Amino acid sequence: MGNNHEHSQSHTANKKTLTISLVIITFYMAVEVIGGLITNSLALLADAGHMLSDAISLFIALMAFTFSNKVADYGKTYGYKRFEILAAVINGATLILISAYIIYEAVERFQNPPEIASKGMLIIAFIGLLINVLVAWIMMRGADVKENLNMRGAYLHVLSDMLGSVGAIIAALLIMFFGWGWADPLASVIVSLLVLRSGYIVTKSAIHVLMEGTPNNVEVEKVTKKMLSTKGINNIHDLHIWTITSGLNALTCHAVVDEKMTIEESEKMLRKIEHDLEHLNIHHITIQLETSANQHNNSILCNIRAEPTKHEHHH
Repeated sequence: MGNNHEHSQSHTANKKTLTISLVIITFYMAVEVIGGLITNSLALLADAGHMLSDAISLFIALMAFTFSNKVADYGKTYGYKRFEILAAVINGATLILISAYIIYEAVERFQNPPEIASKGMLIIAFIGLLINVLVAWIMMRGADVKENLNMRGAYLHVLSDMLGSVGAIIAALLIMFFGWGWADPLASVIVSLLVLRSGYIVTKSAIHVLMEGTPNNVEVEKVTKKMLSTKGINNIHDLHIWTITSGLNALTCHAVVDEKMTIEESEKMLRKIEHDLEHLNIHHITIQLETSANQHNNSILCNIRAEPTKHEHHH
């Protein structure tokens, strides 16, 4: 119960943080678009495009928290918690696409460096950097950017945008002092590669969750050892450990117990296992108790295969 309370508390903090960040970024994105048009700086317009991707990613993340809070029903027995993970996939994919597009644009600009009002570009890029630092600080302070994939995706968007502003500042200075027009596309390529890396990491983590992979913060050996050392458990098999959504890991398995065990004893034992596994980052547990007569095989993992026939049942 305590875990659920913590989960909803961090949920509220995440939503509040996302809303504040979204308002600030959307406002400054408009400033960058106007500034980019006035100074004729494509770098600023690119950075504004980057900020638009931030705004979209923050909006998706916000929608995800709203949806994932919807209660479970017969159609979706886990509720809508997975929506957060889908949002993380979209975020990661957006980062990859944006960085690919920036690299494509940069190639064009290497060939024909445009005329830029570098002083105006420098001022706007510098304010952009301060805005990004502010938003990143708000996120670090008020949200769960370590555990929550969705928040991490949004946070990485903001961090990569910060690098975009740094790139624009350096490029503006090089154009001002040395007249190096190629500094602008070079900076955008370097930033794009960093953005690409962030996108890849978030997408990979989210797809791992969608593939029902074992959570990164769970050590299967420790979990099985802890369960097998519990008094009353003779053996375990058909073990599954997966992530429902960030910060919510589930486990199911069959446990072989003594046939003389009473219901009261088994409940006491299950409560102990629940308590022990909570410390190993497992939050939702379903254990099927059975005697050795019912055991399918000795493998801890499940060897079940999907049957192609519709009407055949194996007992």
